[in-house]
Amino acid sequence: MHTSRPELAGTFGMVASTHWLASQTGMSVLERGGNAFDAAAAAGFVLQVVEPHMCGPAGDLPVLVWSEAEQAVHVVCGQGPAPQAASSAAFTDLGLTAVPGTGLLAAPVPGAFGGWTLMLQRWGTWRLRDVLGPAIGYARDGAPVLPKASQAIAGVARLFREEWTTSAATYLDDADRAPMPWSRLRLTGVADTYERVVAEAESVGGGRDAELEAARDAWYRGFVAEAVDAFCRNTSWLDTSGERHSGLLTGEDLARWQPTVEEPARARYRDVEVCKTGPWGQGPVLLQQLRLLDRLGLPDALEAADPSWVHVALEVMKLAFADRDAWYGDPAHTQVPLAELLSDDYTQERAALVGPEASREQRPGRPGGREPHFPGGSLGPGVPVAGAGEPGAMLSALGRVPGDTVHLDVIDRWGNVVSAMPSGAWLQSSPVVPALGFPLGTRCQMFWLEPGLPSSLTPGARPRTTLSPSLALRDGAPWLAFGSPGGDQQDQWGLMLVLRAVHGPRGVAQALQAAIDAPMLHSEHQVSSFYPRVSRPGVAVLEDRWPASTVAQLRRLGHDVEVVDGSMQSRLAAVSRDGEWLRAAADSRGSQSYAVGR
Repeated sequence: MHTSRPELAGTFGMVASTHWLASQTGMSVLERGGNAFDAAAAAGFVLQVVEPHMCGPAGDLPVLVWSEAEQAVHVVCGQGPAPQAASSAAFTDLGLTAVPGTGLLAAPVPGAFGGWTLMLQRWGTWRLRDVLGPAIGYARDGAPVLPKASQAIAGVARLFREEWTTSAATYLDDADRAPMPWSRLRLTGVADTYERVVAEAESVGGGRDAELEAARDAWYRGFVAEAVDAFCRNTSWLDTSGERHSGLLTGEDLARWQPTVEEPARARYRDVEVCKTGPWGQGPVLLQQLRLLDRLGLPDALEAADPSWVHVALEVMKLAFADRDAWYGDPAHTQVPLAELLSDDYTQERAALVGPEASREQRPGRPGGREPHFPGGSLGPGVPVAGAGEPGAMLSALGRVPGDTVHLDVIDRWGNVVSAMPSGAWLQSSPVVPALGFPLGTRCQMFWLEPGLPSSLTPGARPRTTLSPSLALRDGAPWLAFGSPGGDQQDQWGLMLVLRAVHGPRGVAQALQAAIDAPMLHSEHQVSSFYPRVSRPGVAVLEDRWPASTVAQLRRLGHDVEVVDGSMQSRLAAVSRDGEWLRAAADSRGSQSYAVGR
């Protein structure tokens, strides 16, 4: 089968990510004796510099890891929580009905640095200076500006010039314009911050563990926290509410937080066990989809021209995401009936709702007889989410450019595996903290101000993130690590990859790149996780490479099919262990993802 990229196979190590410089950085670490955890961290820090419109140093980070020594899967949670001052009352007192999608009010604790350094401390082997070296180099000397990054900066250039002046000083060129594609962008403030973190960490002495502890102290209880506190407390900036606001995040919020290592959520599909984050992320929605499809039973071989399995997949997406919106939240602050949501009885009950025609209803279930709490109140058939599409002032005159995410997967010659989904703190989402050289994140926009929901804004709770790395086991050993940027679509495009890999040849031999290249689809029926939180009941988005007969039949079944350019639907990356071979693949969509290995 012809593929857009070659099938990569080897025995030494594989790295796949959404940027070629990050992939090559990770591979260079493996070549110099580092393991998958060292390689993933080095690549992850590079992504903050080479894709600053997709992630940043103050962003968020969930990671799934397989430790070959422990023979176990773990979740590293680098998702920071809401500030202690962040309550629904704090926002309503400001006259707001939603958390703004940009600016300081939406900032959680920046968790990515804590997540990467905890992973390094527990499973890595390299010193912090060596891991951060490539990112510091690209930040100091400059990295190529991707066309999409140039476009993103151009979209908010007026906002930068007129309002977010610290961002203008960081990202605009000498003529006060967005940098041209493939020009060189230097982020010297980022380089200065990371070099200071390394210097302070090394000054404590005591070896690698002590350095990493000291680095987190510098970030969460030292100069980084002090700069964040002062910026949020003493400045105010225009956000998507149309007003200027200061921030709620404090140095105390950073000081009290710690990254954690947790058990994954798990579910089986045929002979594969898929591992995801807990319900503080949307990860279990993939598990629910797979459980439903396993109950409904798909053909052993999936034919692209057969609309019957596509219809079933779309209907399953709607059911699983309705449960996400009604039931998922930080389990440390709300009861999430995850065991019931994945149980046989509940899955059978939900699978019976998949009918021969497309549904336009939001249909959250009632696990254990509990009454669902769905955003916007009780919804009848075909009723959109209350208030959806009414965001208030949208800064339309100044431009508003949404952010996205990056992804990376690594497998080393010893069998260790990492799947990571860094995101947040996009250059277009919040003004740069001048003392640090980068902006804060805006993940708190995923909270609802409406009370009584599992994802209602709660001080100290983690926002229910869309970030969703994946790791699948076969016969108790790592088989496939994968993921894609895309917000609510991450676990829809990921579902398509799993189905094509499982229903293809045994393992993923000769199939991994082809599975990523194959036409993608997703539903927009669910409530968007991002400001302004719209829902498009019944809408299915298919790439233009799906057969016309499939599109026509889906429309006859009641789906509102939108056919879009087949080059922009996903940015999947994956690595696998297939028998004696290690494999890797990366999406040609977007023209920058890359896999490398030998």
